[in-house]
Amino acid sequence: MSLQVRPFEEPDRNAVIDLWQRCGLTRPWNDPSADIDLATRNPNAAILIGTINDSLTATIMTGFDGHRGWIYYLAIAPEHARNGHGRRMMAEAEQWLKQRGAPKAELMVRTENQSVIEFYRALGYDLQDVAVLGKWLKPSPQRRPHQAP
Repeated sequence: MSLQVRPFEEPDRNAVIDLWQRCGLTRPWNDPSADIDLATRNPNAAILIGTINDSLTATIMTGFDGHRGWIYYLAIAPEHARNGHGRRMMAEAEQWLKQRGAPKAELMVRTENQSVIEFYRALGYDLQDVAVLGKWLKPSPQRRPHQAP
């Protein structure tokens, strides 16, 4: 089964969101359709689609902020997992970033997701000695407005 990689097209939207949901990548505070809109409107971002026999099998979103490249939404259909498709999609995203002059690629993984961390480490990604801090600029969907932060 050969994976064909191409840019996102609008008719892919529903299948992409479905794949992201099946892979557990969506969160209540990130509207996947809005994330697709942001990426497709930004010339410094892309969503790449992997297909087998014209069936959506994999996705990856990437972007370049001028300092480093970022990678999001690597998703492989569960029935196609462990066939090298994740490696292939990462290579495609890295190539996209290199073509735009990104000196480094970064991504975030939830700390409890050790198997995914090991996947990225096998690709040469190292844990970075940084702390990620965040602040909600709109009400957090995880807590009610009357709750303390």
